[in-house]
Amino acid sequence: MRYNRLGTSGLVVSELCLGAMTFGNKPSGIFQHDLDQAGSTALVRQALDAGVNFIDTANLYTAGQSEEFVGGALKALGVARDRVVVATKGMGPMGEGPNDAGASRYHLLHQIDASLARLGLDHVDLYQIHGWDPNGGMEEALRAMEDIVRSGRARYVGVSNWAAWQIAKALGIAERRGWDKFVSLQAFYTVANRELERELVPMLESEGLGLMVWSPLAGGLLSGKYALGEDDKTQGQGRRAQLDFPRVDKQLALGLVEAMRPMADSRGVTVSAIAIAWLLHQEVVSAVIVGARRPDQLAQNLAASDVELTGEELAQLGALGAPEPEYPGWAIASQNTRHGFRVSPRRKPQ
Repeated sequence: MRYNRLGTSGLVVSELCLGAMTFGNKPSGIFQHDLDQAGSTALVRQALDAGVNFIDTANLYTAGQSEEFVGGALKALGVARDRVVVATKGMGPMGEGPNDAGASRYHLLHQIDASLARLGLDHVDLYQIHGWDPNGGMEEALRAMEDIVRSGRARYVGVSNWAAWQIAKALGIAERRGWDKFVSLQAFYTVANRELERELVPMLESEGLGLMVWSPLAGGLLSGKYALGEDDKTQGQGRRAQLDFPRVDKQLALGLVEAMRPMADSRGVTVSAIAIAWLLHQEVVSAVIVGARRPDQLAQNLAASDVELTGEELAQLGALGAPEPEYPGWAIASQNTRHGFRVSPRRKPQ
């Protein structure tokens, strides 16, 4: 297992992060799973034994039960608090009341306390706004996050599923106010879903934020266990067969699976491991979140940490999944060519 700084912060995390979305067996408004406390604890033990020091959950997962099971696992295993980095998120609906969702000060300050109670902790290491609130004020949300840090309930703050302009604006507000800035973005990224390379990746590199990748297998589509039927719907077993999410070009994804299959076979690993390893080779990525329902699934994903792709393999996969440039990207590239501008290698902020 390798370890990276989370962006340019001082926090060091394992390159693979255990995602706890599968923990729990209560009815859930997003994904329904059936993993009890014992099964969750076993996966936490397996991940820690493999060198993982980073666990990500959210209040929304299984109506809060995921956080309960993460806390229960850490307690049962006797994990020292300074040996694990715990991240959670708040913003999504946790009830039916008018203040039970969003990024308002009211909601975020209430939800961090509720999350800590479920986790059985006095602080989390990373607290993230779990999406964009179209009705809330950005400055109000950022002030709430600042107060969460200042009160000791979180060490760092981050965000998930925001656009590049939204994050850039938030960083500017925080700098002007002297508040803690976001250190990370949690976003969807796979070898078959590379839209964030247009705007988000350059912004992350410019501003020094770390990237935490969710759903690195595109909801299982890049695992190699699916095919397409004549109706262009996914055929196979697993979550993707029940819920067609996240959005992905299935023809492109399954073409990439076929390109990755010989790479996996030659190394004695699964296609999943190759897909995750591709992400680990991307400089902007601080950690890839891997989830599982069974120990064998987690083992297959953890194997990605030992995979070194060759330059030729990276070029092959990179060419297959490269996104088409959008304006103004193609216009900037054309202008650079016309004016003879040479693009310097990317440099990380000092």
